[in-house]
Amino acid sequence: MNENGSREAPGTNMDSELTGTPLHDVHIALGARMVPFAGYAMPIQYPVGIRAEHAAVRTSAGIFDVSHMGEFTVRGPQAEDLVQYLTVNDVSRVAVGQAQYSALCNGEGRILDDLLVYRLADRFMLVVNASNREKDWRWIAAHAAPFDAELSDDSDDVALIALQGPASEAILGPIADLDLGAIGYYRFAEGTVGGARGIVSRTGYTGEDGFELYVPADSAEAVWKAVSRAGEASGLQPAGLGARDSLRLEMGYALYGNDLDEEHTALESGLGWIVRLQAGDFIGRDALAAQKARGVRRRLTGIRLTERGFPRPGYPIVHAGEDVGTVTSGVASPSLGEGIALGYLPADAARPGTEVGIRIRNRVIPAVTQRPPFYTGGSIRR
Repeated sequence: MNENGSREAPGTNMDSELTGTPLHDVHIALGARMVPFAGYAMPIQYPVGIRAEHAAVRTSAGIFDVSHMGEFTVRGPQAEDLVQYLTVNDVSRVAVGQAQYSALCNGEGRILDDLLVYRLADRFMLVVNASNREKDWRWIAAHAAPFDAELSDDSDDVALIALQGPASEAILGPIADLDLGAIGYYRFAEGTVGGARGIVSRTGYTGEDGFELYVPADSAEAVWKAVSRAGEASGLQPAGLGARDSLRLEMGYALYGNDLDEEHTALESGLGWIVRLQAGDFIGRDALAAQKARGVRRRLTGIRLTERGFPRPGYPIVHAGEDVGTVTSGVASPSLGEGIALGYLPADAARPGTEVGIRIRNRVIPAVTQRPPFYTGGSIRR
């Protein structure tokens, strides 16, 4: 993801090749600054600005359009076997009504995408990154032939709205026919929200309590407006890609295309906690098992600046006087008031508490490695 944005003014026409989400007209009406992202025209911020949107999510709630994400359905007698073979986590441990964070890897254990796996009573839903939708679909379809399973790409029929922040449950409760308090973290239920039938999932990408709402694309505008009205008294704020990026980075959540890619394995990328080598065969298992046995030589690391600075992607990371890596994601944290970043470092320099530096405009700003999250005041209900 490249969220440095464009110079487009609110409401201006984007490249004709870009796709608008089902909420495109809503964003324009709200005065959003639209930018190209993963083939879509997406709001990077609204008139109040990124810092205000970020603060709203941390203190009350924000509403995000993430309808650009891809949704694939896998069903049939061997649906579980196929998903187990495709992903690095153990799908057999996922109950109906539960979601699981996982990854697709190639035969070398390098990351093709990170994704969410939802287990419904009669099928699985795989939620993939927008920039990887076509690539993921080809990969999954190419490996599905030996399995008695059916695939469908439902992305264009599904809209995804994220409501995030400590006030989320209070906002959503009056317009949902579900007991939201009974939906645990990384659990979901099917019901009606804002007048539309869909999936209400207690998941998110901000470090705050909240929900992700999977609803029919043609109901997206009505649901967005219903949630917005319900949240007016609580200070609910529309939030764009800019706030989404600063919020996720404060938690140390990796982003595909920045922090995760096909150049690094799941173990190097800090995703060892989802790699279940004991769960049986999956694509990339042998390579990851071998790498684990010999030890990882580089790993994705959290970095916190100890002096003022803005660590942007691409800036060199310095250790013992030498350039040893580059920043993959970085921001001046609105919540913490200091620069934070992610980047790949040699294993010896990646240990928490190691003194490093980030070169910003020919000056090396002192920093220290830290195991994320950087921000620990979130309202996630685990």
